[in-house]
Amino acid sequence: MTLRDVAQAAKVSIATASRALAGEGLTSKSTEARLRRIATELGYRPNALARGLKTRSTRLIGLVVHNLTNASFRVLAEVVQRRLRAEGYQTILCITADDPEQEAEIIATLADQRVDGLIICPTGQNGARLAALDTNGTPVTCVVRRDETVEMETVLAADPEGAYAGTRHLLELGHRRIGLIVGRRETTSGRERLSGYRRALEEAGLAFDPSLVHAGPYEPETGLAGCRQILDRADRPTALFVANHESALGALRGLAERDLLVPDDISLLCYEDMPGFAWQRPAISVVDSGATAMADLAADRLLQRLRPNAAPPAETAREYRIGARLIQRHSCRPVAP
Repeated sequence: MTLRDVAQAAKVSIATASRALAGEGLTSKSTEARLRRIATELGYRPNALARGLKTRSTRLIGLVVHNLTNASFRVLAEVVQRRLRAEGYQTILCITADDPEQEAEIIATLADQRVDGLIICPTGQNGARLAALDTNGTPVTCVVRRDETVEMETVLAADPEGAYAGTRHLLELGHRRIGLIVGRRETTSGRERLSGYRRALEEAGLAFDPSLVHAGPYEPETGLAGCRQILDRADRPTALFVANHESALGALRGLAERDLLVPDDISLLCYEDMPGFAWQRPAISVVDSGATAMADLAADRLLQRLRPNAAPPAETAREYRIGARLIQRHSCRPVAP
């Protein structure tokens, strides 16, 4: 079924049919509605690639994340897809597994598909490719992580403040030996959450003990390995702060292996909320990083740059922060005298 078939059925010229289906306001609303109804009845679908070559707009947006195991990435995908669809865009979801090589291939593929824009949680290893896209007219918004190698518009959680608030909460409950399982230090989130933990300890007059910290990829295996490392010691900490909810799943297994009860034997605080934490018994206290607000703001920023006659980007790319908040449940308790 072609555009000519639609035009013949509607008894209009091909040019009128094209303008009406494009919805560019060059035909009356009644004509647009009639042409759309006829196109639907005939099963006509416009050739997106051909239309993109003509209009220089494919109405496609790339969304690149590390995985869909992470609840924050699932929220990001759902919110961004809904927001962009409401503006007439379709989202191409891509998974990198936090692998720079896969990320480079995905960026190249999305560029070949002439996406109108890109929202990405970067690995930090392909900044030059992302900057080239942005400079050449394809807006790029980084989310969750910053790419340290280039100046890019970025939406982040307030990770230093969130980790600080979580650690301070444990300190106020009387804990003085607090284990930390955190992300790799070469990542924005890993480094900043560690800095918030250290600041809270320093303000409380406590020396930082690197043996109480385990860093690794955000995955359950890191939580399990960290739990074993930190808890298999004579001076076991009284509280464990797991600065990522994927690692928290492994930490829960590690606690179960040792028959440790939360919070009777050890207090547990996690970073990033997910439904399972509220359902757990006891319900797990968390520092919520605001995934929905980050996704909304990332979509807002990209859509703003995609609008006709949008202002040119500032010389210095802007960084936006979403506030983190402590949600107290039942997995943390004061230290017994």
